[in-house]
Amino acid sequence: MQSGNSIFSRLEVKKYILKKNLKRDLPASIVVFLVALPLCLGIALASGAPLFAGLITGVIGGIIVASFSGSQLSVSGPAAGLTAIVLAAIAQLGGYPVFLLAVVLAGVMQLILGLLKGGTIGNYFPSSVIEGMLAAIGLTLILKQLPHALGVDSNFFGDESFFQADNENTFSAIGNALSHFGVAAILISSLSIAVLLFWPKFKKLSVVPAPLIVVVIGVSLALVFQGTPYALGAKQMVEIPVVNGWSEFIGLFTTPDFSAITNSKVWVVAATIAVVASLETLLSIEAIDKIDPIKRVSPTNRELMAQGAGNIVSGLVGGMPMTSVIVRSSANVNAGGRTKMSAIFHGCWLLLSLLFIPGLINMIPLACLAAILLVTGYKLTRVALFQHMYHKGWDQFVPFVVTIIAVLLTDLLKGVAVGMLLSVFYLLRTNMRNPFFYKIQEEGDKKNIRIKLAEEVSFLNKAAIQVVLTKIPKETNVVIDGTNSRYIDPDVLETIFNYKHNAYTKGIIVTLENIKKQYTVPKLDSKELEEINS
Repeated sequence: MQSGNSIFSRLEVKKYILKKNLKRDLPASIVVFLVALPLCLGIALASGAPLFAGLITGVIGGIIVASFSGSQLSVSGPAAGLTAIVLAAIAQLGGYPVFLLAVVLAGVMQLILGLLKGGTIGNYFPSSVIEGMLAAIGLTLILKQLPHALGVDSNFFGDESFFQADNENTFSAIGNALSHFGVAAILISSLSIAVLLFWPKFKKLSVVPAPLIVVVIGVSLALVFQGTPYALGAKQMVEIPVVNGWSEFIGLFTTPDFSAITNSKVWVVAATIAVVASLETLLSIEAIDKIDPIKRVSPTNRELMAQGAGNIVSGLVGGMPMTSVIVRSSANVNAGGRTKMSAIFHGCWLLLSLLFIPGLINMIPLACLAAILLVTGYKLTRVALFQHMYHKGWDQFVPFVVTIIAVLLTDLLKGVAVGMLLSVFYLLRTNMRNPFFYKIQEEGDKKNIRIKLAEEVSFLNKAAIQVVLTKIPKETNVVIDGTNSRYIDPDVLETIFNYKHNAYTKGIIVTLENIKKQYTVPKLDSKELEEINS
């Protein structure tokens, strides 16, 4: 058995270095790197954390989390959904080193949550909500990146919430951009979008990744416009810390203040980060699995443990809390990433750029990076997706649309929560309509009614069953048949037995067939387990 496991491990490692995978993963990693770089900086800035913290979090999310994760396409890093929490927590705890301790503790909590199989929560997110979340992220990318594509000066490149940290909202920022646009930025973003859409159509040229061509065009045009009235400003460019030597690089790291371990506020912040980061990660994993061309299923419990390990390391070296993030992961999928090596390589590129080419990286205009995100957003929110969800029926389409609107007008978690509530409403509605089957038979002057209960009767069916029982006319023979039922909820059983006990007052005779006084939750038998494993 042990040798079998070792063979399996060698096969797993081998697939990551196969030429057919590397030729997809390497170009995809460059795209993810280009997308992640300004997002890491923007989220750090909006969170009130050092810029270096955003970058080192991206490095750890790429190299450490991806190495331990079972997801092949997920990319982890600082998340916009945690911005408000981080900003408030740093101020509340009175310093960044104390906040780092909370990040470490949050990572430990995530590890424990993964060990306790908490990742199964992700299985309960409805498909319509996940699809709506993906479409909303696509629309958010389009709306949020338009100002940068138009050349508006803004440091908040990674702000994905409706109400932004610069006192703007999504729509006011676009209105402001339309009245203060820059010619150079529009030219750069327009050419970049054209290259991203048409470059892959030329098979001989597509060996070179289109986003790399976009960056070259962006840097070249930025240099051409220098010294003219249309020159790009500093805020319209990528801006990473310039490190002069190893000693300066080491000096950027911050360690947590472990003396605050007894501070109850630290534990509250840690628990908040652990819960929110875990939920965002599970949502992202579920969403990325849906757009994986190979349709692989990621182990969610393992993902929580990988995220926990990443947050522990991030907190120890001065980084921010991280999650699996949809924007970078979607860019990875759209760029053709095949295995986790793409995410690992992107972490390496972030680290190398910080160490060796910060000056060159700072020459990249945000307009060309915005173009990459605009095209990614367009692919996530394609018209065909809306048509597909519409044809699935109103009970799928309505939660899908409401989730999109809610995410656009609030943020990811609040929007998903609204979509979940609406999905629960439709679930209750469906259960109200179809909790059981019943058949009416007439014999002479009396009616005989047979109610056949379904295989699974949950507490959600209680109200519907009560309504039907109260509508049964007087002087009727009623048979409630539980032959097909493997499980009947105790609340429903209580309703049935109470009805049988009191029905005589209406002249109703109730007979119960194959209904036990108590049911246990059905478990899979050995034969069913064998079928699942096979």
